[in-house]
Parts: sequence; structure tokens; C-alpha cells
Amino acid sequence: EAGEDQEASEEAAQEKQGETKANQAETARASGTSSGEARNKNNMNMKVPTTFNEMFIFNAAVMGFGESAWMNIVLDQFDDIVTNISNSYRIQEECDVCSLVMAKYRGTINLGEFKAVMLASLRSLVPKDWDGNHEVAWGWLWENVERMLKNLMGKLQIQEKAVERLIMSLTEDSANYLRREVF
Repeated sequence: EAGEDQEASEEAAQEKQGETKANQAETARASGTSSGEARNKNNMNMKVPTTFNEMFIFNAAVMGFGESAWMNIVLDQFDDIVTNISNSYRIQEECDVCSLVMAKYRGTINLGEFKAVMLASLRSLVPKDWDGNHEVAWGWLWENVERMLKNLMGKLQIQEKAVERLIMSLTEDSANYLRREVF
């Protein structure tokens, strides 16, 4: 009985392999390629995005935002933002950290673009389960994050100058005391 099962498995594998080769030949013929070699090399180099970050990067490139480096700053922080959405103090903290990093970015930041790529990525990852409720919930999340980030944008440069003036005005003993207390 075990021998029959193994034989059936081998036949199924050979049949599947034959179908795959036939599909490759058909694709090669349709694309004008005389052999499946070029097609096989392309398939080996192409990886289907399976995580949110991978899908986000893919969709950002497809949607023309691939060069928006600021999106990677938000993307790096996004998991922590989503994980802590139920804690308003922690979400504010995550947005504070994100805005600190984004303050060093020189260029235009359009937070609405992130929302578009985020929603497209989520739709792609869970197409069967995605519905209007998901759209509303994720839109709500991003609108709140966007509001917090916008409230901080531009303020950090002013605060940085004020902190720098404070630190520069401290005596050496006061600066050492501050270092000990902070760290």
C-alpha cells in the first residue's frame, strides 16, 4: 500500500512538472521567446511580496512613490504605531519618535500618499477578507496618526534651537548633573 501511495505521488509530481513546462512554453511562445530559459531566470529573480513592508515597498514603487524616502521612515515606525493604537499615550510617543526622525528629512512630505500606499498594500495582502469596515478602520487609524504628525511638523526645528541654547548656557557642573539625571 505504501508503495502504491509513493508511486501515485511520483506520477502526480511528474504530471505537475509537465504542466509547468507546458505553461512556460506557452508563455515563451506568446512573448516571442524561443526557450523558457529567459522566463525561468526572470521567475527566479522575482519575489512575490508576502509581508506588509514588502507589499508597501512594491506598491510605493508601482504608484510612483518609490523615491519618497520619508515613507520608509514612517514604515519603520508603522508596526509600533499599529501595535499600540489602543494606548493613546503610547501612540503619541510613537508619533513623536517618528516626527523626530522625519524632521531631519529634507524634501516634501505628503502624508496622504502614505495612506494611499498603505491601503493598497493591505487590500493586496487580504483581498478575500477586505471590506468597507476594514477600509474605515485603517483610514481612521491613519487619519489620527496623520493629525498627530502634522501637529509636530515644523515645531521640532524651533524646539531643537531652544534646547541647544539651553545646553550651551549651562555651566560644566550643571551639564554634568543634567547628564547624570537623564542617563
